[in-house]
Amino acid sequence: MQLTIYNDYRELSSHAADAIIDCIKNKPMAVICLASGDTPRLTCSLFVQKVLEEKIDLSHCTFIGLDEWVGIPPENEGSCHYFFHTYIFGPLKLSPTQFYLFDALSNNLAEQCRQMDKIIADKGGIDLMIVGAGMNGHIGFNEPGVSIKNYAHVIELDEITQAVGQKYFNTPVTISKGITLGLQHLLESKQVIMLANGTKKAPVIKKAMEETISTQFPATVMRMHNNSLMMTDEEAASLL
Repeated sequence: MQLTIYNDYRELSSHAADAIIDCIKNKPMAVICLASGDTPRLTCSLFVQKVLEEKIDLSHCTFIGLDEWVGIPPENEGSCHYFFHTYIFGPLKLSPTQFYLFDALSNNLAEQCRQMDKIIADKGGIDLMIVGAGMNGHIGFNEPGVSIKNYAHVIELDEITQAVGQKYFNTPVTISKGITLGLQHLLESKQVIMLANGTKKAPVIKKAMEETISTQFPATVMRMHNNSLMMTDEEAASLL
């Protein structure tokens, strides 16, 4: 896994946005998987800005949402749906045929997983996956101890994830389960980029880069991928 350290969050986010644009320029029919949350927010905003400024044609590419909180309505500001529509799909006026998100209110979540797996397979796999790293090392909602063989699946959320996740909501919510792409999706993606910023992520990045590869700290699995990149700011890399 390659490591690139940037001066600050904005520089990191700008280069991450460029990576998405480069992928689409190289392959107009690219399949891009994105995480939501605090870390990729500026990347998404800068991506939109650059696309509009450079008049990049997105009409043939597809966007996939990495995960979603089970039971949270899409109009809730803490949902991944809300994030993607606010920061990417809405500003870029994308066609609904160009993006696929989990329906976390579905009565058949297993079918949601099967559908997402089929969509990705039918489109030839993920060309670029952009992820973050949770405080417990999770990627998406692939929590500590998850099977590395999983594709899309539903999972009980770790206590740390439930606690940290409250920051995205205006009022306390019950977020006990998540629906997510699996680590097999990550390993089969043609390129994977992990983003991390801030001093709070420094211990996470140190473990991801230096600990034995294990799903007990899923971020270490990034090192199994032969085309993976860790992009951090100086604060997140301060313990390396």
